[in-house]
Amino acid sequence: MTASTLELALIYEHEKIRELAAPAHEPAAARPDRRHETDWFYAIAAQHLAAAEDVLLPHVRRLPDGRSLVNRYVGNARQLERSLRFLKARQYGDSRVQHLSPDEVWQEIDRLLNEHEWLEGQYSRMIGEELDSQGVSALTDELLTAEETAPTRAHPFTPHTGTAGRLAHRMWRLADNAWDSAEGRVVPTKYHAHPKRDSALSHYLRGTPIPPSPEPPPVPPH
Repeated sequence: MTASTLELALIYEHEKIRELAAPAHEPAAARPDRRHETDWFYAIAAQHLAAAEDVLLPHVRRLPDGRSLVNRYVGNARQLERSLRFLKARQYGDSRVQHLSPDEVWQEIDRLLNEHEWLEGQYSRMIGEELDSQGVSALTDELLTAEETAPTRAHPFTPHTGTAGRLAHRMWRLADNAWDSAEGRVVPTKYHAHPKRDSALSHYLRGTPIPPSPEPPPVPPH
């Protein structure tokens, strides 16, 4: 069976998130001049999780045994968000998490990313079986749009689904923007090299080829 637009787009998103994670895995990523590599991965991963909760999970809930499927997804997302916060806290020298080694933090993040990718692969296939191609394309476009305005930080202890979840995500986006500016945290706002407006989601929708990713812009001095 041919993969749907949503399945293909999510596969590409997962690949780009992994690409962002790769340099952040390196020991040298702890240096101040390379802190942006962890910031980019963390921000894009957090935005993807929040957007998927807002856009995909309402459709998942309508699937057979949908409540259980949603609960499993949210359980994984909360754990992944918690691990992302540990990653950022270590990066910025928070004494409360310095007992955790970078390898321990990344081992847990990688495990949870594997589960996350599997869940989205299964759920997107199930959604594709329920919607026609036009509905799947519209849903994919909605996911892309939601990623653009999702929170740039992980918030594991706030609502994740329903009206409360969507409202929490909107409020956190405003707060995250303020904190990103206050901390001088490098968060991508143009996604030419990273998975957003010029990602596979938009190319799949328009039926245009995917160009090679250019080099990321230089990091402004702190």
